[in-house]
Amino acid sequence: MTWSKLLLALFIITFTVATAAFAGSGDRIYGKITTVDGDVFEGLIRWDKNEGNWVDVLNGNKELSKRNLKKSSKSARKKYRDRDVSINILGLKVGGSSSGWSSWSSEAQSGMRFGHIKALEVIGDDEVLVILKSGEDVELSGGSTDIGDGIREIVIEDDREGEIELVWDDIEMVEFMDTPGDLKSSLGERLFGTLTTRRGDEYTGYVCWDVDELFTKDILDGDYKGRRRKIKFGKIDTISRYSSSGAEVIFTNGDEMVLRGTNDVDDSNSGITISDPGFGQVTVKWDEFDELKFHDPTVVARYSDFDGGRPLSGTVFTEDGDSYTGSIRWDNDEEYTWEILDGEFRDMEFDVEFGLIKSIEKKSYRAVTVTVWDGRSFALRGSNDVNEDNKGIFITMSDDDEVEIDWDEFERVEFKK
Repeated sequence: MTWSKLLLALFIITFTVATAAFAGSGDRIYGKITTVDGDVFEGLIRWDKNEGNWVDVLNGNKELSKRNLKKSSKSARKKYRDRDVSINILGLKVGGSSSGWSSWSSEAQSGMRFGHIKALEVIGDDEVLVILKSGEDVELSGGSTDIGDGIREIVIEDDREGEIELVWDDIEMVEFMDTPGDLKSSLGERLFGTLTTRRGDEYTGYVCWDVDELFTKDILDGDYKGRRRKIKFGKIDTISRYSSSGAEVIFTNGDEMVLRGTNDVDDSNSGITISDPGFGQVTVKWDEFDELKFHDPTVVARYSDFDGGRPLSGTVFTEDGDSYTGSIRWDNDEEYTWEILDGEFRDMEFDVEFGLIKSIEKKSYRAVTVTVWDGRSFALRGSNDVNEDNKGIFITMSDDDEVEIDWDEFERVEFKK
């Protein structure tokens, strides 16, 4: 065999192995659903239209414990100062000072990626008990269409009975498990690609278009030359922002067209979400969107890649030079690695998993820089996770003393991996 033929043979073998690895990746949500009538279905699951893979996020609200609703009595160092929220009108004082704690809601926005979940047990019209792989459990309610009667659909591809659509009231329990690698989905393959913003930033991962199109057999629709076109995503190579009211579509066969007239292809689009296993997910609004090029997965997130979470820990540094090491409760709310830090940047919304964060550094009262373990950094603002509305960073040290750091004095945190 000549040297050139040997190289060609090695390339073919390598390509075949890589392709087979992705084809049997097992990155789709898979499990067993038991209904209130006692029926049991098992297969690939599409949840609320826009979640289909282990990297996708189940959203809801969690009830805060009593310790989160007031300042800890064990706090070794009180850092919150009362804020004067009164105003003067014609010399009269209206309102009074408040620390902000009494006005808190008893719930907080929460969520976790499906890969961390062992089971879901429906416990109410708008409530679910989430049992994590770690053995911990958390109750979530409403807060999104992921939980409760407002859910758009739950589809399971049962081996025996085919594609079955269920509503919330049908479900008693969902048990998740490793995805068999040889399954074929009637919905097609999960969309994957690289999104480029108008400022040149790139994000690569699993794609959700307009909050409901996930798979190659899902439809992109729009008007072209006075006719409505319905195009399967599997036939599309690239979608580009043409204007506020249109998108240019390049097909895999090289054909091109500009579509208009629907929320799939104009500024009424609800956003393009990229789920990146390396940090979480980013949702890009139409005004910031430039181009999305679909391609084969460059990274795969399997069920076994998620651990169910563990307590957050690390070292918190203050602006006056102090540092405290121990277990961390961020914003007096998030205390596990499966939890999500929220923030915004321009017309993009970020959901970053705490377990993937290496450090958070305050840049101003209203902004931080978040660095993840793979080296990427994101400038974020726009939520109480990352601005002066943060309800406090609490550190429980080895001697069980709890220290409370106010946002005014917080400098940065370095998490333990």
